[in-house]
Amino acid sequence: QVQLVESGGGLVQAGGSLRLACVASGRTFSNYGMGWFRQAPGKEREFVATISYSGRITSYTDSVKGRFTISRDNAKNTVYLQMNSLKPEDTALYFCAVRDVGSSSQYLRDYHYWGQGTQVTISS
Repeated sequence: QVQLVESGGGLVQAGGSLRLACVASGRTFSNYGMGWFRQAPGKEREFVATISYSGRITSYTDSVKGRFTISRDNAKNTVYLQMNSLKPEDTALYFCAVRDVGSSSQYLRDYHYWGQGTQVTISS
């Protein structure tokens, strides 16, 4: 059974940083593409960042480019999201997800397993 557990969320002031982590279990993590998504209150879940199985290919939604960095450590079955220069509009519940193939994807429908999320709150 695939399990994803996110951590690292919290409350920080605007301009601050957080590093989210997602630990995966139940499959050979290094074979699959991973992604981070977020959902703010009253809004739909949206794409944030994605990374291929090898880590060589990454992509980001425009609003976080230059501020967020996705990475992975396959030896630790962990994917990270380093978030810098945080803004109040980054406030959301952040989810990690894993695909059934090795490529990255920005589409929610391409992901088969999801974590429970970690809350990120940015104060102005």
